Amino acid sequence: MKALLQATRHSIASIGVGTVLTPAQYRQAEQVGADFVVTPGATEALYRYGVESPVPMLPGVSTISELMTGWQYGYRRFRFFPAEYSGGAKAIKAFGAPIPEARFCPTGGITVDNAETYLSLPNVMCVGGSWLTPKAMVEAEDWDGIRELARQAAERFHH
Repeated sequence: MKALLQATRHSIASIGVGTVLTPAQYRQAEQVGADFVVTPGATEALYRYGVESPVPMLPGVSTISELMTGWQYGYRRFRFFPAEYSGGAKAIKAFGAPIPEARFCPTGGITVDNAETYLSLPNVMCVGGSWLTPKAMVEAEDWDGIRELARQAAERFHH
């Protein structure tokens, strides 16, 4: 959380906090200035806290029942996690039949090689992939290298 506090002071980017598991963690994210929080799944307690919070939540779902619960709480944007292990792009496409207004950010198993499949779906707003921040590059503080990976991804996937 200390790193987030520093980042929010020196950044023009939106800063999100994940992986939020409890309302207490959500509250901590609010206190340090997070612009949004991301969860791997969503409990009733998180939904109840989230609808009252000024900081938006991107709740994680992997089934239509979980999607319907979030929808009933007023959520329209969701993290689909773990994407590749929960039916992948076919599942997201299928979710669009009963709830076409829902939008997704798939994460979990997304790679530079399969991201385009997800991004081509009308109900996918973005993808998350750890290929943009390889552990070795982060540990080496190779920010120029990471910036280059991000530039390449933006160029490849920009439509």
